Amino acid sequence: MIVYPAIDLRGGVCVRLMHGRFDAVTRYDDDPAARLAAFAAAGAAWAHIVDLDGAEAGRAVQHDLIGRLAAAVDIRIQSGGGVRSADDVRRLLEAGVSRVVVGSLAVSDPASVSGWLETFGPERITLAIDVKADGDRYIPALKGWTEAATIDLWAALDRYPPGSARHLLVTDVGRDGALTGPNLDLLAEIHQRRPDLWLQASGGVADLSDLTGARAAGASGAIVGRALYEGRFTLEQALEAARP
Repeated sequence: MIVYPAIDLRGGVCVRLMHGRFDAVTRYDDDPAARLAAFAAAGAAWAHIVDLDGAEAGRAVQHDLIGRLAAAVDIRIQSGGGVRSADDVRRLLEAGVSRVVVGSLAVSDPASVSGWLETFGPERITLAIDVKADGDRYIPALKGWTEAATIDLWAALDRYPPGSARHLLVTDVGRDGALTGPNLDLLAEIHQRRPDLWLQASGGVADLSDLTGARAAGASGAIVGRALYEGRFTLEQALEAARP
């Protein structure tokens, strides 16, 4: 399982949000390049970088900075936030990003996103679907988690038949940034229903057992943010826990 240490950028610095709320921000690091270099030095092959300003504005804001980070540090970067067009995808890839994360549009405009998958290839795009529990259903949250989709998670995934997409990142909004552990039951159900997708767990990782649990549930990757920044474990320990 791949561990993706996370950098959430807001105003050019590293932050974390509680439950995705832009009024609940913790500032951690003023030098994202140094943080990214530390991830690489610890042995991480990948990092997950989010343009929070872009996600909030609905347009690319910090993609130039993300490109500079990709050029400066020898680590593969998966990045999103504010991706709204094929040109946004192309610019990030040309800047050195290895895989582009597409969020709300993966649910609200699957026709366009399917076209991007065909154009750039399924290895270069990660579909990111953030969900909120609604009884026994999971409803995608859109536009910075301010709106709810009219379909559930399974209907959203049905729009991407096997073979059309490869990477899926799912965030349980209620657990994001809260250090309450990932939603292992949801991960296991996704893996059971869609074993063709390489699933990334996001939201709630608090200790090393959460990583081993996510791996056992079928996740191919896990995003780790606040737990690393707050020293609950080291990145080296996380990488070791993720190994089979």
